[in-house]
Formats: sequence, C-alpha cells, structure tokens
Amino acid sequence: MTVMIDVTDAQKTFTMHLQGGIELPVVRGVTFHVNPGECVVLSGPSGAGKSSILKMIFGNYRCDSGRIGIRHRGALIDLATAEPRQILNIRRSTIGYVSQFLRAVPRVATIDVVAEPLIVNGMSRAEAQQRAGSLLHRLNIPERLWQLPPATFSGGEQQRVNIARGFISDLPILLLDEPTASLDAANRAVVVELVAEKKRGGVAMVAIVHDDEIRHLIADRIVDVTSFAAAA
Repeated sequence: MTVMIDVTDAQKTFTMHLQGGIELPVVRGVTFHVNPGECVVLSGPSGAGKSSILKMIFGNYRCDSGRIGIRHRGALIDLATAEPRQILNIRRSTIGYVSQFLRAVPRVATIDVVAEPLIVNGMSRAEAQQRAGSLLHRLNIPERLWQLPPATFSGGEQQRVNIARGFISDLPILLLDEPTASLDAANRAVVVELVAEKKRGGVAMVAIVHDDEIRHLIADRIVDVTSFAAAA
C-alpha cells in the first residue's frame, strides 16, 4: 500500500529570541505513517505536542531534523526541506487543514467562504456554491445565514462553517485539529459521517480529538505522542 504521510524521527524546538535565545524542546523522534483511507488520531495530554506535530505535517512549523514525507502527485515530498512555493502548491492540491477556529475574510458571505477552495482550484462559482450549500445543510447552518459573513455567527456555527470549508475539497490528505470541540451531539455525528465518507474515498487523515467517544468512532489507529516528548 502506498503511504500518504510518512513522518520519521522528526524533532521540533522553539527558540525564544526575545528571552535570550532560550530553547524549548517540544517533540523529538516523531515517527508514524498514514495510509490511504486511514484516520490516525494523536493522543496525549494538553501541551504534549499534538498541535505542533499537526502543524509540522502541514508545513506551518519547520521541523529541526527528521523527515515529513507527504505523497504529492505520486512522489513523496519531504516538507522538512521543501521550498515555500512547493509547500503552498502541496496545500493547494494535496493537503487540507481543519482548525478549531475560522479565519475568514471580513464581509465575505458564508457560502463563498465555504466554496472558495473549489473556486481557487478551477471549479465554476455556481457548482462550488451548490456543493457548499449541500455541506452547510448537512451541518445545520440555516440557508437564511448563507449570505451573511460568518464573523457574525456563534462559536459553534463558525466551527461548522470551518468544517464545511475543510471537507469540501477532494484532497487526498486531511488534518483535523479538534473539529468537534464546540459542537453539539447532532453535529458531532455529522462530522463522524463526513470522516467516514473521506475514509471510503481513500483520504488519509491525522486528527486531534479530545472527545473519547469521537476518537473511538473515527480512529483506525491511535498514536500516543507522549512517547515523543522532548526533555528540556
């Protein structure tokens, strides 16, 4: 089976430049892989480095050593050494990210915020908005709100818009950072369905989920990040 994500011996340390160059080790020896159609959940206490690992896989954080292999157009690209332009191309066509918080351009309608990833990749606005509307329906965002900017929504509504935006594209890799944190039971169930659909479509996923029930429902494997703890 072709591995989609192959992390090998990755290490990350933060340097506090405004505090005399103090170095704060975060994780070291991070090693795991993700196959197509598989959801790997990162577990461990708060502060153990789960989000840092996710951001290294997305290319937000550059790892200090090791390898972050991402399957991109048939080749395994090492994000630890990739050029910024290459990382941007990989994000556009290969790897998606659903964070806890929505970062949307002010005054842009919700339907356009969700549809944007499809339009950027060449889909017509009408078709992209149709797919966006279908996802917003599933996530129980009333149609009367679609023309309003999501900045006016509640925290839970904003998170559902964020989920719709993250799940709308047919990318082969998807990273999920606490996608159900602010959701009620009905919408958590919708997210579980969306994850299952992505898995059936062969998408490789890495997720951070603190809800034990959700973790049990979506995880094919659990990676305990405490084994990658970096001693100061």
